Amino acid sequence: MSDRAARTLLLVEPETLLRRTVSLTARTLGLGNVHEAASLAEARRLLRDQAFDGAMIAIDCETCASTPYDLGLLDLVRLGHSASAPTIPIAVLADSATAPMLHELRERDVKRVILKPFRARVLLDAFAEFDGSGA
Repeated sequence: MSDRAARTLLLVEPETLLRRTVSLTARTLGLGNVHEAASLAEARRLLRDQAFDGAMIAIDCETCASTPYDLGLLDLVRLGHSASAPTIPIAVLADSATAPMLHELRERDVKRVILKPFRARVLLDAFAEFDGSGA
């Protein structure tokens, strides 16, 4: 996408301060219009109602019974069940990574895995890397 400022991006991150800092800074730097979601439910609604040019999704899940992460939002996009193109660039945020998790993320064409803790600058750099990828 040539006009970075016109891009519509999604950031799914439960931590308010980090989410707001990244969103406002991305807008200021002209990386795109970042829509924020604090929860998976809010992100599902946004993905259903609006097309995005890229997404950064926190996948940690404390309430999941079988695995410490939730890939439902990734599947929603990749299987074409959202308003976004199934090929949009996606990066994930996680507390840790295991070989099985990385395998599942590769299968879903995740562009980048960002492990916590990280600086807001790392997320901004990842959004900048979305340029020219995906839809």
